[in-house]
Amino acid sequence: MSSTLMTRPLTVSLVEEAIAKLPIQGRVLLKLLLIQYLDVSRDEILFMVADRPDPRCVSGTKPVTTMTQESIAATTARWQEYRRRTRLRRERTSLQCTVLKHLAETADAMATCAASLLASRGVSPRAIETLKAQARTAVSGPVLRVLDERWEQGDIGAEEFQNYRLAIELQTLLRFTERFRKRLDLAERERRTSDRAVLQDHEICHIWGIPASSLAARKVKFLSQYLLGLQGKLSDVPPASNQAPSLALWEETLAVLSTTPIERSIATYDGLERTESALLEKLTAYALIGIPEQSETAFWNSLVLGASSKAVHSEATRTLFGLQRLAAIQQDLDRSPDALEHELLKRTAPPTKEAAAPLSSEAERHAGELTEMQKQILHNFIGEDMSGRASDKW
Repeated sequence: MSSTLMTRPLTVSLVEEAIAKLPIQGRVLLKLLLIQYLDVSRDEILFMVADRPDPRCVSGTKPVTTMTQESIAATTARWQEYRRRTRLRRERTSLQCTVLKHLAETADAMATCAASLLASRGVSPRAIETLKAQARTAVSGPVLRVLDERWEQGDIGAEEFQNYRLAIELQTLLRFTERFRKRLDLAERERRTSDRAVLQDHEICHIWGIPASSLAARKVKFLSQYLLGLQGKLSDVPPASNQAPSLALWEETLAVLSTTPIERSIATYDGLERTESALLEKLTAYALIGIPEQSETAFWNSLVLGASSKAVHSEATRTLFGLQRLAAIQQDLDRSPDALEHELLKRTAPPTKEAAAPLSSEAERHAGELTEMQKQILHNFIGEDMSGRASDKW
């Protein structure tokens, strides 16, 4: 269909109107195809139960059967399970994009703040640019160990120590920024693919309980009716009976439905990081890019893929508890320059040196003496006979 015939923009209400005008078979088929966006009504579930062929019938005619509560409950349960899986996938991909975008912006803002702190402490712009250029290949582990040893031995001052730590933190944050942006590109592609995904034929047959041959014929018939009906609503000229439907309208249908609000699931704690308080503490540090670089990938995979041995998975599909809590923490996060500067200064401050406490003379004097508890333990081990003498049986 050419764009000159389009007089109205495609909206969600037009899609729903076009589906509502189809026969009940067509409505059920379209709503099952678009299960992550549209719900099936109670009457349509009853129609699916009544429309199922009897597997005991081999004569080619459908016998008159009576619907039972068990068959209705089974069909409803299958539909709800597929709907839950597809909508969890849509919610997960959306949360991934939201969280990764926030993480990339936070890492970039903290890297900018670290560079400004280094400049205010007398580091030349050329040295800062060199640090940025070498950030991708820099290995911070050995440098941090050498820096800590020098601090413990007193070979470096507090200000110089913090300057080195700010330089290392700058390179780490730049690597995090690049990692989050690459991961965000992958998540965006996954989200677009998920938004345009429809239920597969074998999944529709499983819910409906009809053979694949019957579904294929109904699919061709009712998809054509839907597209032609939608084409008539969008143009002033009604479509001819022999006119081929525009396949672009199906892509536009999926694109329009993908803009609808995402239904948030109620996720429960699944045992990640052993305790909920430990998980929330780690998520708070993660929101401020305060997690170790070497363990960040494993933690992210545990949030997104459930690929953690520390999580107890009680559901058939992974929950979104960690991603939901991380998104909530990010919404309350203060990303002002002053707050980020305070966080960086606290993170890069030199550790306090604990002086070894000398033993008091009183403790040294009683170091070799036995306490009453120790005497009682030895007494019980040696034992006594009836006369009160130490037993000689040992």
